[in-house]
Amino acid sequence: MGILPLIHSIWTIVVMVVFLSIVVWAYSSKRQVKFDEAARLPLDDDDSVETIAKEKRHV
Repeated sequence: MGILPLIHSIWTIVVMVVFLSIVVWAYSSKRQVKFDEAARLPLDDDDSVETIAKEKRHV
């Protein structure tokens, strides 16, 4: 048995831990508010300074 299977096993465990950490981070309750705000962005009105300036020029 060589060292390559050991490295492969360790790498698999590291990647799995990183993936599970990202999943826990993404679904944590303190991130919920930020994700809800981001989900509403496409539906919110676009009242940025650039948009207001463009509207004033066309009037």
